[in-house]
Amino acid sequence: MIDNNQSHSDNSREQMLSGSAWMTAGSILSRFLGAVYIIPWGIWFGDYFFRGNALYGLGYNIYSFFLIAAIAGIPSAIAKQVAHYNALNEYGIGVQLYKRGLVLAIGTGVICAAALYFGAPLIDGGNTNVVPVLHSLAWAILIIPTMSLTRGYFQGYQQMAPSAISQFVEQLARVAYMLITAFLIMRVFNGNWVTAVSQSTFAAFIGAVAGLLTLGWYYVSRRDTFRSLVSNSSNKVHVEPGTLYHEIITQAVPFIILGAGITIFMLIDQFTFFKIMRMATNYSNDMLSDLYAMFAVNSNKLIMITISLSSALAITAVPMLSVALTNGDKKEIAKQNSTIMVLFMFVMIPAALGMAAIAGPLNRLFYGVNEEALGANILTFSSMISIPMGMFVVISAVMQGLSQNRRAVKFFAVGTLIKFIIQWPCVYYLGAFGPLLSTAVGLTIANWLIIRSLNRQFGFERKSLNWAFRKIGLYSLLMYVVTLAAVYGANYLVGLVSTPFGRIASLVVTVIGVAFGGYVYAYFCLKSRVADMVLGPRSARFRQLLRIK
Repeated sequence: MIDNNQSHSDNSREQMLSGSAWMTAGSILSRFLGAVYIIPWGIWFGDYFFRGNALYGLGYNIYSFFLIAAIAGIPSAIAKQVAHYNALNEYGIGVQLYKRGLVLAIGTGVICAAALYFGAPLIDGGNTNVVPVLHSLAWAILIIPTMSLTRGYFQGYQQMAPSAISQFVEQLARVAYMLITAFLIMRVFNGNWVTAVSQSTFAAFIGAVAGLLTLGWYYVSRRDTFRSLVSNSSNKVHVEPGTLYHEIITQAVPFIILGAGITIFMLIDQFTFFKIMRMATNYSNDMLSDLYAMFAVNSNKLIMITISLSSALAITAVPMLSVALTNGDKKEIAKQNSTIMVLFMFVMIPAALGMAAIAGPLNRLFYGVNEEALGANILTFSSMISIPMGMFVVISAVMQGLSQNRRAVKFFAVGTLIKFIIQWPCVYYLGAFGPLLSTAVGLTIANWLIIRSLNRQFGFERKSLNWAFRKIGLYSLLMYVVTLAAVYGANYLVGLVSTPFGRIASLVVTVIGVAFGGYVYAYFCLKSRVADMVLGPRSARFRQLLRIK
């Protein structure tokens, strides 16, 4: 019996690692494409770069909120409920859930797309340039809910590859359209920069079509497998259509609120930053727009690469925790909770500290030398803030996977209230750093409340978790120091032959810093065996490859 439990636990960890690997790869590649496009995009926009990027961010924040409302938490709810019924060998109900969810997804997509398109003049924040951007983004909302729902269906079967690959294809098509239209409008036809931004945001629709077609191909190729599972189901459970809709909506509402968590914080910044700064300073609108672009768009694009790692973990965790909860295996839940936390720390802490160490050359690589010192400092601070942001993404998903929805929403509401309370003094006295600090404080409090609740309800394997945290924290700090030293050394060496502030030189310095820091972190994690907690048997192969005993 012990062996069976151990085998089940090992299988769960392997499934989580495999799923996380797929989702992490898809998220990183997608986020990387979503960040690296900014280099040619910014060059082609020329003097309009910061204004164009700020406009892009202003439109995208509003769009993100409407998109989350359109998706309505249905994909994650479907993933959770499909996993639940699959664990009971009731695959047929999972198919019914998908079909009912499809009706809801199409309906919410049409409603929210229409609301965004026709309501754009009412929510532009007094900036008329935002209206055409919102109009172009409304089209994507028609398709993305259906695409996201289909991803959730695959995730319910713990098949993460279709989601990851479709995510990458979606981003590839989106970036390609953005770059082609930006080049044609700004460089070939010398067009209007607002039109170019509008086409860049319309690219979300192009990407969504490509992503949905990819998922359709996967569904058709695996249709026989799904039909076989349905035909061999127990068929002991019958659920009325009305009950299915109720299950989806009940599970989905918390996913809307928590899924929109970071977006809600960004919207608070968007609608308060300019007003508070006009009270605190006499900066021009263009200067305020540049500051907003630096903390809300520029640095945000880069830290979202690391936060996407957390999203990958969160997506993988929900259906697996739902299965453990369905089976009533509290010990397995505690073990999975600990595994998720170790995975998060193993990836997120060094990623955040590493980005902080290379903030100078990284910021120059993507955004040039305009306001480079301020931009680098904001990116450094944002990198640190990405840790509580990423943690919220992960542990709020854990709460939902364990059906602790109301508690999770309540704790998020507390964090949001804290941000509201301290937003004004933070922005007034700290400028562009203020919104980041208020976000960090609000999310840290929400995270503490969630972790305390998880510990009381289900527990953690505290001994192994504490050991892993100490080791990962120490090795991450060592990596940070080595990376920082490598950056300073590389800047000096590059400066002997050319200016270290160009994009090519910054790329060289960034690669050197990442190489040195990454090797140090990998070496100590493999040497101390802390990597074994995350990578399992794979770590032995890495030790052999790097000749570590």
